[in-house]
Amino acid sequence: MELGVHLPLMQFGDEPLSAQRIRSAVDAARDCGFAAVSANDHLVFQTPWLDGPAALASVIDRSGAMELATTVALAVVRGPVPLAKALAAIDVLSDGRLIAGVGPGSSAADYAAAGIPFEERWKRFEKAVAVLRALLRGEAAAGVQLAPAPVQPGGVPVWIGSWGSDAGLARVARLGDGWLASAYNTTPARFAAGRAALPDGFPNALATMWTWVAKDRTEGERVLAKVLAPVLAREADELGAQVCVGTPEHCAEVLRRYAGAGCDRVYLWPLGEERRQLELVASAVAPLIGSWP
Repeated sequence: MELGVHLPLMQFGDEPLSAQRIRSAVDAARDCGFAAVSANDHLVFQTPWLDGPAALASVIDRSGAMELATTVALAVVRGPVPLAKALAAIDVLSDGRLIAGVGPGSSAADYAAAGIPFEERWKRFEKAVAVLRALLRGEAAAGVQLAPAPVQPGGVPVWIGSWGSDAGLARVARLGDGWLASAYNTTPARFAAGRAALPDGFPNALATMWTWVAKDRTEGERVLAKVLAPVLAREADELGAQVCVGTPEHCAEVLRRYAGAGCDRVYLWPLGEERRQLELVASAVAPLIGSWP
């Protein structure tokens, strides 16, 4: 199982968002042997949130050989043509290292900001993905053909985000080149069941794995209760079993369970101090899982 890293786009506590913080996270991921960096997407959120595609584009020159991914981009809210234009540019500038993960999103606030009825998201999403896929393959769609086109042979792969419902997984298989699940909205058992519902060998990854490698159980419980749970409006006890917040042993156990469930890649999202946290993952957690990188 590979490990990827989410860019620090979301503010937790007083640590400010900055170009230097994003660059430091990418440098650490590259130096520690991570497989990919990714960016999530919101227009508005209850805490400051940097624009995902813009942040991803800003670190292309520091990302080495790592893949770049959106996990996920809001295809309906952004519009398939503007989103395809931005993603094609990232693919061109990265020499073809992009995975375009997309989803309708689960926040009504994003839709309100864009003036789109939230209840129309699923109907609009299917149409948006059809346009996006065609454009990212270098084909014409919606009266447009991108120039420059993406440089990947066959176009940019489009992965579909789903929490794992029957309808969602059917949509993933029908529309996508891969499946992105959400770490704090699933479990290893549910992930394994979702993977079994998809075709054999269908690519997958687990996004938004909140991460804090703590020195002891007390520190991990504090971070869950004081940092993560309030932002997500979830109970700390519920989150504790789902995310990599705790001792190295706890984090490794969570990741081992997903490896056993057939997960190909997990995108870790440190809750601050990205360089130190990624170095701890590489030195203290990864050896307990198996091989590294």
